Amino acid sequence: MKTNLICFTLLLLIFSCVQYDKEKHKSHLAHAHWSYSGETSPEHWIEIEKNSDCDGNKQSPINIIHRRVDSIKLQGDLKIQYTPTTLIKEVENNGHSIQFDFEAGDSINYKNETYYLKQIHFHEPSEHKINGLIYPVEMHLVHVSKSGKITVLGLLGEEGEESQLFEFLESFLPLENGAVKDIHQKIDLSSLLLEDKHYYSYGGSLTTPPCSEGVNWIVFKEPIVLSVEEVIKLRNNMPLNNYRNEQPINERKVTYHY
Repeated sequence: MKTNLICFTLLLLIFSCVQYDKEKHKSHLAHAHWSYSGETSPEHWIEIEKNSDCDGNKQSPINIIHRRVDSIKLQGDLKIQYTPTTLIKEVENNGHSIQFDFEAGDSINYKNETYYLKQIHFHEPSEHKINGLIYPVEMHLVHVSKSGKITVLGLLGEEGEESQLFEFLESFLPLENGAVKDIHQKIDLSSLLLEDKHYYSYGGSLTTPPCSEGVNWIVFKEPIVLSVEEVIKLRNNMPLNNYRNEQPINERKVTYHY
């Protein structure tokens, strides 16, 4: 009887310690800031960002399987209105990516609504996949309408020849974590030649907390090309592997515009 009592007491102590550790872990996460590794990695974002959509069923990024998408001919749903006179306001290393913020100028029109270019940032390797293929880099061009809706253009990057656009952007690097650098220089994003490129579209979310849903995603099928050196320079200025893991498509429709 005495032996049983001792065993029961030990089990109770072990259970109490486990419960304490769990509560301590939850408390730690509640006060942590999200990241891409360890206890604050994407798998834990919903624990860290309590009022976020990070556990929603329309999340991004996704793996786009071409044979499963609906295909339609280009119908003018997307009009890209980039000009050579738009100004980059500043560049920031926000601890998650290198981000270029823009002054008013460039915009796109998507399904008869105008979205204004707010910022560009990067992920290495890519967040979206096409037929399971992961690209070395992904560039996100974030646009916001006057009503607060968001449309993001996702450009996958592959290694090849040097890109004058990336050379220009990377001329403002390196940048230490948390640092901001004023730029106020012109940039011509029309050099990306996006107007006639084929693209996939779907409804998703931001790929960083708060993972807000209701985002229009346009992911271009043809990758842009940049040099190995440009990929490496970008990588050296950002957190290692700053990508969110693939999210379930669930019942969403992905459309290919060709």
